[in-house]
Amino acid sequence: MATFGRFRCAAILLLVLCILHVDVVRGQITHPTEVSALNAVRGRLIDPMYKLKKWNRGDPCTSNWTGVICHKIPNDAYLHVTELELFNMNLSGTLAPEVGLLSQLNKLDFMWNNLTGNIPKEIGNITTLTLITLNGNQLSGSLPDEIGYLQKLNRLQIDQNQISGPIPKSFGNLTSMKHFHMNNNSLSGRIPPELFRLPVLLHLLVDTNNLSGPLPPELAETRSLKILQADNNNFSGSSIPAVYNNIRTLLKLSLRNCSLQGVIPDLSGIPDLGYLDLSWNQLTGSIPTNKLASNVTKIDLSHNFLNGTIPANFSGLPNLQFLSFEANNLSGAVPSTIWSGITFTGNRSLLLDFQNNSLDTIPDAFEPPKAVTLLLSGNRVCDTSNPARAAGLCQPTSVNDAPSGHGPQVNLNCAPCPTDRNYEYNPSSPIPCFCAVPLGVGFRLKSPGIADFRSYKEAFEIDSTSVLDLSVYQLYIEQYTWEAGPRLNMHLKLFPNNTNLFTISEVMRLRQLLAGWQITLSDIFGPYELLNFTLGSYGDDFPTVVSSGLNKGALAGILAGTIIAAIAVSVVSTLFIVRRRSKRRTVSRRSY
Repeated sequence: MATFGRFRCAAILLLVLCILHVDVVRGQITHPTEVSALNAVRGRLIDPMYKLKKWNRGDPCTSNWTGVICHKIPNDAYLHVTELELFNMNLSGTLAPEVGLLSQLNKLDFMWNNLTGNIPKEIGNITTLTLITLNGNQLSGSLPDEIGYLQKLNRLQIDQNQISGPIPKSFGNLTSMKHFHMNNNSLSGRIPPELFRLPVLLHLLVDTNNLSGPLPPELAETRSLKILQADNNNFSGSSIPAVYNNIRTLLKLSLRNCSLQGVIPDLSGIPDLGYLDLSWNQLTGSIPTNKLASNVTKIDLSHNFLNGTIPANFSGLPNLQFLSFEANNLSGAVPSTIWSGITFTGNRSLLLDFQNNSLDTIPDAFEPPKAVTLLLSGNRVCDTSNPARAAGLCQPTSVNDAPSGHGPQVNLNCAPCPTDRNYEYNPSSPIPCFCAVPLGVGFRLKSPGIADFRSYKEAFEIDSTSVLDLSVYQLYIEQYTWEAGPRLNMHLKLFPNNTNLFTISEVMRLRQLLAGWQITLSDIFGPYELLNFTLGSYGDDFPTVVSSGLNKGALAGILAGTIIAAIAVSVVSTLFIVRRRSKRRTVSRRSY
């Protein structure tokens, strides 16, 4: 009877463990609906580089499917796909509507591929979405109205595609939206006034589209807009309304090449305005005389029909880097005090482009500092009898992008690093000639609020390493180049902290911060995009570091399942052994 009691207790214990094990085992697999959705997505994609070869075997969340990030949802037995990170993988094909079945997805990232076709309206079913990045593809068709009902969405990047049609009015429902990047498409119609009622909108980029009409008067109601960029469109008819002064936190206003008409409003009441570009429009009248915000870095009013004189309000702006009135109808004297209040140290410079106007006078004792570049070609002041020509101010000059640059060079006295890995010397390291293996990062500022990076380089290094939890010397800016936009492309290298190698956990942490848009730079640098994350030698040691991931909760569940399974197997083995021994004792007793 005692033996039977032990068997019964063991059996009950085994049953309980098995029930627990079944529940945990269910927690080790991806929800079946999401598995089907991923298979449908895979079926529509063309993968010439075999980046998705792991998608053909095992479970998405536990078998390291490339780019699939999963979490364990509380009170849910399954693992759920929360992120798809498939950027820059040379994928083509179309985006399957079944993507809308990924009900717990937070981030959908297919940027910098070659996808074609429409953006599926089913994306609007994923109410958990906070980030959609589809920029840099060949997507066409119109924007789905359904996206306008994603209440948690805070960033939409569909720039550099072939999307046409109007911007949906439903986008005015995106009350969590901070970043609209819709430039370089074929969007048409007017900008919906509903967009300017969004409570936390920071960036609106719609340049290089086919938009038309005036800016909506509802723009006056927006209090949180920091960057409005609608350049290279075909806005026409109405002038820019003076109600812009109600936008208290506007940082960057860029409406270039939009066929805007009328006078320039007084923008002096915007306390944080740092970047103003109204070039290549049809603006008329005189330039407002009130002084702009002291943190302004760039003012471009070129290629309009402005008349009158250059007012004195552009003097005493301590952060000014670029001021252009090129190709207008301005007359009178060339101002001689614009550079007052600016401290020219290090690489600090100022470009003043006044070419192709009707300026006719230069004041006496006119001596710009060496750091100031003044361009006067095409003005009356440059006739042969004027000393301005002798001073070299009247040579025709094409104003190109701001200077590009590179980081400090390695000390030539250092001996070569070992060659068994991709060792390099970090020129910024406090330890001379210290060899380490860096991570490579392709990084681009999509809409910086500066015209010249050189004087902001140190601030960027401090800002970016702070949010990455690195020491400043661990970041090496190998090269930076201005691109059309303007956008600032950087080649960065991240070095270990006084060690030769990063740990696997540190590699994963840094990639997740960068690829998951989890770092926030200062407003002056604007939004960024990750172009690539190069493992180098780390790819040999950690081949799955960029494939997929489970958060700690999910890993803990799997570990618990493994432990319970081991206990269950142990109990079964014990019962089997006890049962065999019991039978032997029974047979032995009967033989007597």
